Amino acid sequence: MSNGKDANAAQNSSQMTLKECLDECMEALDLFLNNHFSESLERLRPRVNESMYHALIYATVLEMQAMMTFQHDDITNAGITMKSAQEVCQRFRRKSSALANKSVGDSLNEVQLHAEVCYAECQLQRAALTFLQDENMVSFIKGGIKVRNSYLIYKELHALIKSHNCLKGASHVHLEGGVSFGIGAFNLDYGLSLLHDGATGVNLRSMLSAMLLLCYYTFLTFILGTGEGEVEEAERLLKPFRLRYPRGAIFLFFAGRTEEIKGNIDEAVALFEDGCKAQQAWKQFHHMCYWELMWCFTYKRAWKMAYFYADLLSQESRWSKAMYVYMKAAYLSMLPDDEDRPFGENEVQLFRQVPTFKQKIAGKSPPTEKFAIRKARRYKAACPHKLPVPVLEMMYMWNGFSMISKRPELTEGMLHTLVEAESTLVESLENEFSVDDRCVIHLLKGLCLKNQGLLQAAEESFRKVFSSEKKIRYDHYLVPNTLVELSLLYIDQGRREEAIRLLHKAKHNYKEYSMESRTQFRIHAALAKLKANTSEEEDTHL
Repeated sequence: MSNGKDANAAQNSSQMTLKECLDECMEALDLFLNNHFSESLERLRPRVNESMYHALIYATVLEMQAMMTFQHDDITNAGITMKSAQEVCQRFRRKSSALANKSVGDSLNEVQLHAEVCYAECQLQRAALTFLQDENMVSFIKGGIKVRNSYLIYKELHALIKSHNCLKGASHVHLEGGVSFGIGAFNLDYGLSLLHDGATGVNLRSMLSAMLLLCYYTFLTFILGTGEGEVEEAERLLKPFRLRYPRGAIFLFFAGRTEEIKGNIDEAVALFEDGCKAQQAWKQFHHMCYWELMWCFTYKRAWKMAYFYADLLSQESRWSKAMYVYMKAAYLSMLPDDEDRPFGENEVQLFRQVPTFKQKIAGKSPPTEKFAIRKARRYKAACPHKLPVPVLEMMYMWNGFSMISKRPELTEGMLHTLVEAESTLVESLENEFSVDDRCVIHLLKGLCLKNQGLLQAAEESFRKVFSSEKKIRYDHYLVPNTLVELSLLYIDQGRREEAIRLLHKAKHNYKEYSMESRTQFRIHAALAKLKANTSEEEDTHL
């Protein structure tokens, strides 16, 4: 009998300890979300060698910092800390943990179950750091193994907690939150509802689940989708966090992003500026705001203000210096030739510097960086031919024309810039870039005309790109992207079959062009949208 009592006492003790650890980690996260970053780490640090949750959250905060600074030392330090956290989690795991084995899964106590989900999260985050830190094939293989191991644990835990026999201890809500975050991270399509449950519940992963969902709603579906985003979902998710953390820099940033997507550019600017003022400890948060502020002033055609933020990013952020310098040069090139350049900089010299800042993430150069380097190549010549509208072209790559679709005066301003650039091209001598440059303008003019509701004129502008297809020499991305834009116009007109034909043509007939992955994602989103609309019509009809 005494052995049974001792076992029960040990279990009660471990549950108490687990609850205490989770309560303290929740307090530390509260500090973090209120911009008290150092205090948050100080609260966690004393127990990182004895508590799996202290170790995990401490390492997670360092990893977030490393991903924003992109400093090699920060990434290395975060990797070491996350490995230590994983070792702490391992101490709490069952020695032969085969969760797929029903008898083993059912016999795990609460602490062991939490150890499994914490271990899986450490594996996943270590894999992300591995891809950032090293570029050799061995590292990629190791990272891939970590991802697979993490996924298998999450998958088995998900099945286990859904079973009737799963032990539901006092801290089960945190276990469920951890599993929901993991499954959602691996499969956003299937896991959206799980992530939403995790984000709206009171658990340790609610902030991470919310951030992942907000990124999905305001960036992924917008940039890699059909340019609509899911603003209402984002606002609904943000509301309780904004009430609880009114000065929280993270949530001010996402609030700004939702206003930006809605076309409320001035409101977005105010929120991004508030996000910068809210805290000074982590300058990396400022860089996220600077990037969005740069685009906000782009939509307003305030080229010098946009240049100012690109310049700040080029000096302070390590994420993509090639892109920042390219944007600086692009903004200067939009100014009249006789207008003074800030800081005495020269766009031609800046364009020539762009390739020198090329970098690799996970062994590859980011697609937008590759695009910027390719576009800057023409400035290698002694007397280079000017890019006609480099800012607007890059704005298209980030779906910026969708941002201004609800603001007629902003669309009108962009169209005016494009008409001026077109006139300049007509007056210039023909050169090897002329056809490509004209087609860039036709594509972008088509988007502006579509925003204005002039659908026939927009279609004609898009068709001018197709008619020049065989003459395009460098910008081979133009035709497949124009096919996508015309298909979206057809979707708006209810011309479903024609839209599907164009999307399949764009998907199958064009390969190895700039930003191809982005275009393929957008094609997939457009086809998915058509399928969704069809099913809705059928449901209504039935």
